[in-house]
Amino acid sequence: MNKLVDMQEVLSQATTLEGLQDFVENLRDVYDIEHLVYHSVNSKGGQYAALTYDPSWVDRYLEKDYARIDPVVQGAYRRFHPVDWKALDWSAKATSSFLGEAIDNGLGNQGFSIPIRGPSGQFALFSANQKCQDEAWANYTSERSADLILIAHYLNEKALEIEGATERGPVRALSPREKDTLTLLAVGHNRAAIAEQLNISENTLRVYIESARFKLGAANTTHAVAMALIHGLIVV
Repeated sequence: MNKLVDMQEVLSQATTLEGLQDFVENLRDVYDIEHLVYHSVNSKGGQYAALTYDPSWVDRYLEKDYARIDPVVQGAYRRFHPVDWKALDWSAKATSSFLGEAIDNGLGNQGFSIPIRGPSGQFALFSANQKCQDEAWANYTSERSADLILIAHYLNEKALEIEGATERGPVRALSPREKDTLTLLAVGHNRAAIAEQLNISENTLRVYIESARFKLGAANTTHAVAMALIHGLIVV
């Protein structure tokens, strides 16, 4: 957890959108990944991005409005959970051509994206991109995906804070059992192990998780853990 805690501390110091760009570049090096992208669209269509792609590819992407055919954007928007790019449909001719052009412009053949739904219709996407073989990528995501998911939510909350768009209501207090549950999830325990450690059934554990998620206004369990950490409700 040290690497995650260190990056959370670095992010907490950011006060400008330029600082978020610096954070994303630093994060890329710390997690030994070729590219990272954070892109947010608010309910009024306003956009912000912090990313490590070549600017010429970003300009090309915007000029051609590739978001309308990009399987990552289209696929993630319909999902609540992280998605590996290989699970998306790249079979259409236009999509295949787009992928080839992206690779020619320095993107890797592997990717992992985390959709984030914020307040008042805000939507963000955090993606990691790498050039490597399938086995190496499977190992990387197995080791790093939990960190990247939490960081994605930290980053989104910080971006909303900087832009003055934090419209969430006050966070409700968590019960001791809800705190215990989220803390153990945060440090990587699975549900069966948590239920055993807390001497409760998995059904009861599920009730605690869903109750905490509701109180925090979280879209899913991982988001609930991130929100609890962000608001200092749990410490790991």
